[in-house]
Amino acid sequence: MDRLIELNARLLGSIRAVEFAGYDPFDLLNSKFLQATPLYRNQWVRLAWLQLGKRSPINLRPLLHVPKMRNPKGVGLFISGLLQDYRRTRDVRYLQEARELADWLLIQRSNRQEWVHSCWGYHFDWQARAFYVPAGKPNIITTCYVARALYELGEITADQALIDVALDAARFIAVHLSTEADGRSFYAYIPGEKAFVHNASLWGAAWCAFAGKQLGDESMVAQALRVARQSVQEQAADGSWVYGPLHHHQFIDGFHTGYNLEALCMLRDATGTNEFDACIRLGYAYYVNTFFTEDGTAKYYNKALHPIDMHSFAQAVFTLLKVGGTTADLQLCDKVVRRAIDLLYLPGKGQFIYQKTRWLTNRINYTRWTQAWAYGSLAFYNRYRAEFDHDEN
Repeated sequence: MDRLIELNARLLGSIRAVEFAGYDPFDLLNSKFLQATPLYRNQWVRLAWLQLGKRSPINLRPLLHVPKMRNPKGVGLFISGLLQDYRRTRDVRYLQEARELADWLLIQRSNRQEWVHSCWGYHFDWQARAFYVPAGKPNIITTCYVARALYELGEITADQALIDVALDAARFIAVHLSTEADGRSFYAYIPGEKAFVHNASLWGAAWCAFAGKQLGDESMVAQALRVARQSVQEQAADGSWVYGPLHHHQFIDGFHTGYNLEALCMLRDATGTNEFDACIRLGYAYYVNTFFTEDGTAKYYNKALHPIDMHSFAQAVFTLLKVGGTTADLQLCDKVVRRAIDLLYLPGKGQFIYQKTRWLTNRINYTRWTQAWAYGSLAFYNRYRAEFDHDEN
């Protein structure tokens, strides 16, 4: 246990050294080189360029003048991890650092004149097949992760202003992302788009249900329950979910399945309903039986081990302990954490690598996708383990 605490402290130190900034798998559209050419206006060029940055094991960003920057979602994850370390140690320095990062997030909110309510987006332009998202345009996942971090910090420090900002983010989701399309009720990933993905919609439902209860807004709670039921209805008989209904979203992966289950648990706990218990049990059984090898390796896809990715291991920690939480789940989580370190940790740098494919290892240091998830999940695990061991003794 002490070794893992030291490992995560070293990881945090490496992030502090660069002021919580860095590269991201999806940030190649921040290239000053590309932005200076007319090609930037072509969506297929943007999509190909973004995929080049994501898939290349060689870091092209310094050559293409992509700056290292903070990512609001990554900062939200760092705050959550700092709060776990505070809960474990009661060292107020973690709180002070979390507060400084929260102050940065408050000034990074998306345009308040346009969106009225608190919300956040990525620090880079982002081209998907279904839509294009300019830097700063709010999205549901970033908004949810930031709001949860700010709420927890506000609760610990008795800062009502932070709590108010976090709950206000649910207003943005309820007003700007509530969508009816193709016979479905869901929360969209970004305003104005009709693409439906389960994890985004369910995280929106979880936060709106929680915030609705805190605000006494039963219409928001009812909306969130209606949205959650849409994804529950589309759960497969074996407990799985595809990413979404579009033809290129017909894949099943571990960390998005984990997102879905964690979000449903949060919604259940916020509302006190048992409506989703059967769905959660079925989905969790599928998750545990599908996405782990015997030695604790977290699989990326339901039918494929690779790529081996810290994101899969990190979400596994949250899913196993928050959705499962039995002694058997903790034992599996112990194996998962040890396996993540064996496969992905770089002792010389005190950081985790991005991915291992069957043929290549990508060691590019990605702050939001890799290090923030690694730090946040291991801080949660260390706190959970310390409390479990204390109770056992």
